Parts: sequence; structure tokens; C-alpha cells
Amino acid sequence: MQLNRRIFWDTNFDTIDWQKQRGDVIERVLHYGDLNDWREIMNNYGHDIIRNEIFKRRYLNKKVLSFCSSFFEIPRNQFRCYNTEPSIRQHWNY
Repeated sequence: MQLNRRIFWDTNFDTIDWQKQRGDVIERVLHYGDLNDWREIMNNYGHDIIRNEIFKRRYLNKKVLSFCSSFFEIPRNQFRCYNTEPSIRQHWNY
């Protein structure tokens, strides 16, 4: 796949299994990629696979959640990450 290597700064890009790790790849592209990276995953995975993988994610930041909600025409409250409470609710008070 022709994705920008900077998205995977902490991973060996050459050893990524694009099918086995597609959920993680899609999440990384949504959080750190640009429009060209988005087009690349849309061409490789397709609308339905991306939608299903995003649905399973435990965390998406607010911008990504809003984008996915609008793009896939699904209310935010139906996403798993919207209904899952974070394990740490606030910063530690030292």
C-alpha cells in the first residue's frame, strides 16, 4: 500500500500485514493521515470494511468520530468508542 510512512513512526513499515492489521492501519490513517492516505485505504479496503473496523474501535478522538459519523451517516452514539467509558476519567492529582 502507498501510505505515508510517517503515520507508522513507531512501527517497522515493511513488516505490516495489511490484512491482519487492517483495523490498526485504518485507525492510524484516520488519526494521522491526510487525504491521499484516506483515498488509499478506501481503494484497498472499501467502504464496508472501513465502516465495520471503525465500529469496533474502543477509542477515536472527537474529530475522527465526527468525520466517521458524517461520512458513514451513522449517529455518534452508535459507535463503540462513544459508549465505552475511558478507564482514566481525569488526570491524576499529584
